[in-house]
Amino acid sequence: MTTPTAPPAPSAAGPSLWRHRNFLRLWGGEAGAQVGSELGFLAMPVLAIVLLGAGEVEVGLLGAAGTLAFLVVGLPAGAWIDRARKKPIMMRANAVRVLAFAAIPVLWWVGVLEIWHLFVFAGIVGVATVFFDVAYQSYIPVLVPRERIADANGKLESTAQLAGVGGPAIGGVLLTVVQAPVLMAATAATYLGSFLMLATIRDDEVTRPRAERRPLRLEIAEGLRFVFGNRLLRAITLCTASTNFFATLGFTMLPLLVLRDLGLGPEIFGLATAVGAIGGIIGAVIAARVGALVGEGTIIPVSALLCGLGLVPLALMPALPGLAVPLLMLGQALGAVAVLVYNIAQVSFRQRICPVPLLGRMNASIRFVVWGVMPIAGVLSGILAGWMGIPALLWIATAGVVLGSLFVVLSPLLTMRRLPDSDDRHAPAA
Repeated sequence: MTTPTAPPAPSAAGPSLWRHRNFLRLWGGEAGAQVGSELGFLAMPVLAIVLLGAGEVEVGLLGAAGTLAFLVVGLPAGAWIDRARKKPIMMRANAVRVLAFAAIPVLWWVGVLEIWHLFVFAGIVGVATVFFDVAYQSYIPVLVPRERIADANGKLESTAQLAGVGGPAIGGVLLTVVQAPVLMAATAATYLGSFLMLATIRDDEVTRPRAERRPLRLEIAEGLRFVFGNRLLRAITLCTASTNFFATLGFTMLPLLVLRDLGLGPEIFGLATAVGAIGGIIGAVIAARVGALVGEGTIIPVSALLCGLGLVPLALMPALPGLAVPLLMLGQALGAVAVLVYNIAQVSFRQRICPVPLLGRMNASIRFVVWGVMPIAGVLSGILAGWMGIPALLWIATAGVVLGSLFVVLSPLLTMRRLPDSDDRHAPAA
């Protein structure tokens, strides 16, 4: 049997993105917002656990609230986004996130902040993030030439990881002199900066004509058929969903393990997250090179398997508390390298293979599945941690991530040097 191959890559890659003003504005706005997002990601569990005394169930519910929107509005969001211009949607989403993150320190300063407020604001931010992320991933192919999509994703992911280094490091230092709500205010300010940068972008995208629109349920179904009718996308989606489910089981309880059970301070948690992000930068930088070396398809199952390795040091922390800090840093770094290589490879493939009119629905369909499992896992994480303890839960999460990689390891991706450039549903098996 032969392995499906794609036509040779174009010889000319087109103008450099360093001279693409609109992309640079998007990139700049996102760089600031990513720093703020990292501050908020660090501050939210610290606020809940240290200041509000949250336990396993509350932490699980907080994690679930942040991702519930992908399960509830993920599918219709894709169809709505395909009908509209992407930039205004992203700007509105950022405006909502500004207001939500700004409200938290205000409630804290007046002395009325409670844990249920965090659930509500996490849910609101989650809805805004659904619309922003689906529009954002669908906007890259609108903004840059198709032959530059992988380059654009690499630059954006590299910046996200640089923010992942600077954000937690800055946040860890700040948490030694200020309290977590102050970081929430900083997050609001960065989303405001992203909003203003988006406002300066000029593109030629137009709203899809009403005559081309069909009932919402038919357009949603078309996106789902595209994803699950393509065996490569189907394998990637099922792998990512299972990996996200089991990783969420473990990572939801990680702040409790670090801050409460092991007694490490927020600054250590922030520093370890920053070290993990350094691994992410390495992953973003080497993704294209490693993909070319081992194969565009092969790198997807290989990196999926490596994701499981990142959880092993974390699962060892309760048994080896004296080595908790280096194990935490090692686990964060290994996981970040693997996740970034995996994400750049599979997201670039998804954007390259999908027709532009279907991009929003394709991205939303995949996000509905791969992020929709996370609120379920977040709730289960709190229940299971209270029942069996966090150490046992971490080993279950590790085993689940490894088993989830089999969806791509046992697919034709493992032997594919090049991935197709168009939807090929009838390619011969490897």
